[in-house]
Amino acid sequence: MNFLLDTHILLWAIADDEQLPEKAKELIENEKNEIYFSVISLWEIQIKHILYPEQLPNAKTVAEYCKKSGFKMISLEDESIYRLEKLTRPDSAPRYKDPFDKILICQAITKNMIFLTHDSLISEYNVPNIMFV
Repeated sequence: MNFLLDTHILLWAIADDEQLPEKAKELIENEKNEIYFSVISLWEIQIKHILYPEQLPNAKTVAEYCKKSGFKMISLEDESIYRLEKLTRPDSAPRYKDPFDKILICQAITKNMIFLTHDSLISEYNVPNIMFV
């Protein structure tokens, strides 16, 4: 299977952080699975690194770790941007503002990948491409 990692899953995986759920670790380490990260995650990481340099590495360092780990990077294509218009949540769901997660979900949809996340609010999106771990 092809998995696109949410930014926090990506950071936990490359740091071997104890916050990484065991199920996510199993999926990432399974050689049958292809693991991807997005240029969008690098953008998010760089912005947060600038704000909190003592808490996060810079995007270039993260990209290097990802590539050493065998993760593959995907770029942003216009099809994923256009898909945002169709990404909806039920009216009863709490409002979700994170633009990075929204585009990551759309990338997973358009690339036919499973979006691996630990953010329970994301599960409110009505798409089959999301796996909560």
